[in-house]
Amino acid sequence: MAELLTPHPLPEERSYSFSKEEHLCRKKLIDELFAQGSSFGLYPLRLVWRPAETHTATPPQVLVSVSKRSFKRAVDRNYLKRLMREAYRLNKHRLTEAAGGHGVGLLAIIYTGKEKKPFALVEKKLISGLERLLTDATPHGAQASAV
Repeated sequence: MAELLTPHPLPEERSYSFSKEEHLCRKKLIDELFAQGSSFGLYPLRLVWRPAETHTATPPQVLVSVSKRSFKRAVDRNYLKRLMREAYRLNKHRLTEAAGGHGVGLLAIIYTGKEKKPFALVEKKLISGLERLLTDATPHGAQASAV
């Protein structure tokens, strides 16, 4: 009966944590990210990233943000940030387990939509954003040699 409650078991060797070391908090790094980083949008999300010095399997430092202009109530902003953190936490393995590592050092996930979207849509857009990050952060020469 307990097996009916869990839809699919999670792999035991994979870490689904989102520790304090993975949070982007330093103002200097945040300023660098927005001044020198690359970005792309996948509505309702916008991803801003900065490459790391070398390819690595460690997760990048991540910033999650929701505009106060679009969502006046803190309850709504906190709900959306929690949604994005959960979607990232469950899918960050796409970056960390990539063949040859990934080249993302800093990452900001910004909610740009004007209304609240369901978790399934936010997760779907974040997954496609992470897949695009893998292709954008990998130089074409390194990608060809990995294949």
